[in-house]
Amino acid sequence: MNTEKVAEYIIDWLKDYAINARVKGFVVGVSGGIDSALTSTLCAKTGLPTLCVEMPIHQAASQVSRAEEHIAQLKKRFDNVSEVRVDLTATFEDFKNVVPTIEDTAKVDLSLANTRARIRMTTLYYLAGINSALVAGTGNKVEDFGVGFYTKYGDGGVDLSPIADLMKSEVYELAAYFGVPNSIQVAQPTDGLFGDSRTDEDQIGASYDELEWAMKMQNEGKTADNFTGREQEVFKIYIRLNTINQHKMQPIPVCEIPENLK
Repeated sequence: MNTEKVAEYIIDWLKDYAINARVKGFVVGVSGGIDSALTSTLCAKTGLPTLCVEMPIHQAASQVSRAEEHIAQLKKRFDNVSEVRVDLTATFEDFKNVVPTIEDTAKVDLSLANTRARIRMTTLYYLAGINSALVAGTGNKVEDFGVGFYTKYGDGGVDLSPIADLMKSEVYELAAYFGVPNSIQVAQPTDGLFGDSRTDEDQIGASYDELEWAMKMQNEGKTADNFTGREQEVFKIYIRLNTINQHKMQPIPVCEIPENLK
């Protein structure tokens, strides 16, 4: 990858989109992870107002400190960067207290994890509204179009996706090019939605390097029968997630009524 040229292309694309949309700038949720760090840096590089938003919900201290380090670095480097911290822990707890529950704790835990992401999405759009800005998505290609590892109408609810055509390895490459804090570059990727230390790899069952390989193999028309051992296991993980999460990747189905029935 021509890192410098790709970086310039994304920055120009972001700036042109915002100008054509007649908005002032961008709002980015900053989590302390590599994807949001790169996205917020790219937005900042446009020169347009970029609001970095922290939205802790029972967040691990390490994630909070990485987010704060990154935002402080951006503000030092770019005059167009500002920040706001919205602690949504009480909001999340209030939500838990008013909704019905069931005995299946696994389903409850997953639903509440997705609820965290959706509360954050609502917050970002509120801030975008009052700042005449666009919500910039932080999903990469493997997450958005490979395994669908994001929350529908949560972190998947955005106005534009500047890094969604970058593999995770390319995200790391660009992040290093821009000098994203090392603490973020070396941290294990995590969605931080469960309030514990589980990583993305723990949840998915495969690393991003493995998933990138599987995505490439699928694009080449390979099947599980082409592989054995760990490669076959990873490929099956990828295909299963790619299949069950198509509802996130495809347009919302519309029931089109035949004209003769109208």
